[in-house]
Amino acid sequence: MNSELEQYIASHISPEPDILARLYRHTHLHRLYPRMCSGHVQGRMLKMLTRMIAPSRILELGTFTGYSALCMAEGMPQHAQLHTVEIEDEWEEDIRTVFDSSPWGDRMHLHIGDAMQIVPQIPEKWDMVFMDANKRHYLKYYQTLLPLMNPGGYIIADNTLWDGKVTRPTENNDTQTQGIKEFNDFVAQDPRAEVSIIPIRDGMTIIHLVS
Repeated sequence: MNSELEQYIASHISPEPDILARLYRHTHLHRLYPRMCSGHVQGRMLKMLTRMIAPSRILELGTFTGYSALCMAEGMPQHAQLHTVEIEDEWEEDIRTVFDSSPWGDRMHLHIGDAMQIVPQIPEKWDMVFMDANKRHYLKYYQTLLPLMNPGGYIIADNTLWDGKVTRPTENNDTQTQGIKEFNDFVAQDPRAEVSIIPIRDGMTIIHLVS
């Protein structure tokens, strides 16, 4: 996906809501690595997928500035609840301010800490999960989530093409690429999962749990 194609797509899809445009700009002004923010094209895709899946309970691993969480909240049914986990505690106040200023703030729940410790402590199960946290632990996240999913649930994993590095030999010290490769290889062979990859931005893997 080159920048010209991405601009073309952005001009031919639903517009970015003002609350998200402001957050995207804020992210680029005040955060290191602003590319981690989902952005307009991926954000509209997340909203659309959420609208199609119609989940009652959504989990996100890796909040960052809250852009992707807002996109999913925008697409979720009126009765749905969204929980999101962020490990960086210095971002908590900013994220809560963003959520509280949105129309969905009363149904968005922020948890600060390590997802591997927090997620098993949240009651009930999940219909949809968006994974965008530490790439080294993608396979561990997946294995932790499987028993916590409702039948027929969906797991969406971000960055699974990783700038094309997944197609090349991995350096010994490149643990993030190795983590994504291990995850991709595992889910591709998992008989419990129906898997597709959307080559949008850095790749999104959509996993439908069929058994």
